[in-house]
Amino acid sequence: MSKLLLAPMEGLADCVLRDVLTQVGGYDGAVTEFVRVSGTLLPPRTYLRICPELASASRTPAGTPVIVQLLGSDPECMAANAAQLALLAPAGIDLNFGCPAPTVNRHGGGAMLLDDPERIGRIARAVRQAVPVDIPVSAKMRLGVVHTGKALDCAQALEAAGVSSLVVHARTKEEGYKPPAHWEWVARIRESIALPVIANGEVWTVEDYLRCRAVSGCDDVMIGRGAVADPFLARRIRAVNVGRIDDSSRAAEWSELLPLLAEFWHQVQARVVARHAPGRLKLWLNSLRRRFIGADALYWAVRPLRSIDEMNRTLAQHGVLLSRAPLAHVE
Repeated sequence: MSKLLLAPMEGLADCVLRDVLTQVGGYDGAVTEFVRVSGTLLPPRTYLRICPELASASRTPAGTPVIVQLLGSDPECMAANAAQLALLAPAGIDLNFGCPAPTVNRHGGGAMLLDDPERIGRIARAVRQAVPVDIPVSAKMRLGVVHTGKALDCAQALEAAGVSSLVVHARTKEEGYKPPAHWEWVARIRESIALPVIANGEVWTVEDYLRCRAVSGCDDVMIGRGAVADPFLARRIRAVNVGRIDDSSRAAEWSELLPLLAEFWHQVQARVVARHAPGRLKLWLNSLRRRFIGADALYWAVRPLRSIDEMNRTLAQHGVLLSRAPLAHVE
């Protein structure tokens, strides 16, 4: 059976959105935003803040396993922190060799490491040796920094280091998130190693998913921004994979999404200070506008608002049911 994974998305897909998206269904697993490892041994509370699911057998409330992602460039420090994380029994540990963010890359982390396959291998090997064998250690990489010249070397170094699977985001660091995704390069990497390879990048629709699998040759796919823009995408893909047609209309899906928006808004207020909560909901609504007319109207209605009370009134006017008692906001 082909697997669908929910991608890590820094600043976008935290535990609240993971909860909502996995409630809709269709995912076999999810990966957290990265935990930055930089010279110190992080306390357990750091991992629990990024992945509160660790307190619930490393699963979302819907039961989806959650893998914790680490980002760093020092093999020994990464290994020590992975060992610390392993004490919390994560569903898996993932290594980030794909983040294109300048704030990360300036310190030699994320995708910048793709210029040094040997170092990538040392990091992965150190982590694998520091973690109990029953906890999978996986990795995620891009095709390179500027070009694809070392892509196969990086993948082979990770395989030799003992990682259990490899997600390949089918673009270089310099390409960022600009289309197209080079799924044909994922195929080249898959053919060069024996590891399970998961394709990632530019999957927005069921048709994209089918073409991605056909071109890459991968059974498994990771979905990122496409999942945020269309919370029902994984469910529709799952229906296609079992030979069933999901004929849900966008209007029906929007109606189903309204209580999930309310749940998201409720949880966000418990996790961030009040002045930041409206921005979190606006960020998601801005993504949802790609598929839902209702999201577009709601986005423009809340866009100028700053206070919780204003947001609540406007959300209620647009059918987002706010039946729970108001939360005590984080200060």
